[in-house]
Amino acid sequence: MMKPIITLEDFAKLDLRVGKVLKVEEKEGSEKLLRLTVDFGEEGRRNILSGIKQWYKAEELENKQFIFAFNLEPRKMMGEESEGMILAAEGEEKPLPLQPLKETKLGATIR
Repeated sequence: MMKPIITLEDFAKLDLRVGKVLKVEEKEGSEKLLRLTVDFGEEGRRNILSGIKQWYKAEELENKQFIFAFNLEPRKMMGEESEGMILAAEGEEKPLPLQPLKETKLGATIR
């Protein structure tokens, strides 16, 4: 089902960026969450919690670039603040994190 139509101005509020996952750790006490340490180049590093633990291991994500929602309001998850969100498409068997086609400047904006 399609979500409500938004204006171009609403869409322009999203800040989507390329980030490189430097480190992946299991979130203590969680069956779903992984803690991603993500490098956004000049924008710095952020910790992002993602509920993809059942589908991905650290070596599948580390040292790879993905697309992230960069300007989400920080959210507390299991007592820890998550500072963004990895974007993923619904796959048949698991979510598929979105990646640039080739190595891209860290922190590059998505238009």
